[in-house]
Amino acid sequence: MEKLQAALHKARQNRGDPVPAREKPAGRDGGGATSPLWEALAPFEIEPRQLERHRVVTREAGAKATPFDILRTKVLLQMRQNGWTRLAITSPMPQSGKTTTACNLALGLGRQRDLRSMLLDTDLRDPSVGTFFNARPDRSIGEVFAGEVDFADQALRIGANVAVSMAREAEGDPTRLLLAEETAEVIDRIEARYKPDVMIFDLPSVLVNDDTRAFLKNVDCALIVVRANQTRYSQFDTCEREIAEHTNVLGVVLNAYRHADKGTAAE
Repeated sequence: MEKLQAALHKARQNRGDPVPAREKPAGRDGGGATSPLWEALAPFEIEPRQLERHRVVTREAGAKATPFDILRTKVLLQMRQNGWTRLAITSPMPQSGKTTTACNLALGLGRQRDLRSMLLDTDLRDPSVGTFFNARPDRSIGEVFAGEVDFADQALRIGANVAVSMAREAEGDPTRLLLAEETAEVIDRIEARYKPDVMIFDLPSVLVNDDTRAFLKNVDCALIVVRANQTRYSQFDTCEREIAEHTNVLGVVLNAYRHADKGTAAE
């Protein structure tokens, strides 16, 4: 634990020179209440048991949701302070809880009725947001990035103010899509048209392939999820340095650290 705490301290020290802000698409304004464009997205309902099975606990307020609600508030305040909209969530290695964190953060933001948020499943090699929500869209997010289908015809809506774009299946060559300039242009158009307050990108783990490196140019900041007693200091250190070369490190989530009261810690 001492090594991980030292790693967190080092990560904070290394954030002295932020990456230059990404240029915003024209027409960006505050999110506010829902709009006809959001209302036109196909709605879908999630079974509470399905959420519980995957430890997604933020659909309703409560003791289980509190750690993620604290994370939500910290993330939102820091992003607003810096004028950021796009948040990547990643980890050094798989099985750290990044998708769990992304889904909980998205649904937690959804309880803020004055906000509009998006969750995009950009782990195209091993997508899992659809599994968490037990949903399989007719078209895939990869087709949206490739310009083959419009976001309006592919994304689904949870409640009034959370849009989710998921993959149907794994992509054979995801780096090609994540690195493409066309993908960056598609994301710019989505943001300019729908004006979300926060766009969350569930990205692959940094140290398993080059997909995340290819995509980080498209986000304002990144949240690193590490797993207690599993993530090594060297893995975290390498991951943090890799991300800092391409975008701003917003913070670190320490997942699966058990307190005496059996809770989970988020830093």
